[in-house]
Amino acid sequence: MSDLRESQLYLIENGSDIFVKGSGIRVLATTVDSQNRDNIELVPIKAKAGYTTGFFDPEFIENLQSFKLPFLDKDKKYRTFQISGESMLPIPDKSWVTGEFIQDFSTIKNDGLYIILTMNEGIVFKKVKNELSKKGSLNLISLNTQYKPYDMPLIEIREVWKFVHYISSEIPENNTPEKLSSQIEWIKDKLERIEKKIGPEKK
Repeated sequence: MSDLRESQLYLIENGSDIFVKGSGIRVLATTVDSQNRDNIELVPIKAKAGYTTGFFDPEFIENLQSFKLPFLDKDKKYRTFQISGESMLPIPDKSWVTGEFIQDFSTIKNDGLYIILTMNEGIVFKKVKNELSKKGSLNLISLNTQYKPYDMPLIEIREVWKFVHYISSEIPENNTPEKLSSQIEWIKDKLERIEKKIGPEKK
């Protein structure tokens, strides 16, 4: 991106450990309240495209709505994103997902949930396998097993937010493929027992 310094682009393209650690490189645009405490900015679906190019622009961030959650750590930075689609079911479509800003990408935990700002795909919410040290990428996994995992190269990653909680007006369904399979087996077993009690069908 033209707004990134040449030194930053070099670090990204070469997968430097300095870029992974983020020290002195990742500068986060943020807003604060009257007491100079960080707000939690809201990024709704309609603002996601703009966020992809305006995430580093203080004016763009300032125009986002913001709020407070008193039970979160005051010393950490949070942002809330509205997700879309079914790849993270049972977390419902259009849920509001709050994440904690991650400065050091090497601290990303395997099987943790993260909101990731990417250069070409925009904002994605996935379970992550950290392969930065081995392959220079993150393996992104959907909770909905109908979607296949894929790798996201470091060069594509702009921000990472660790999942904290989500807010939704819908109650998640518990019918995962594994549970549905178990229910089907239970029904089959019941039917077989009933058939044995009734006996063979008379012709």
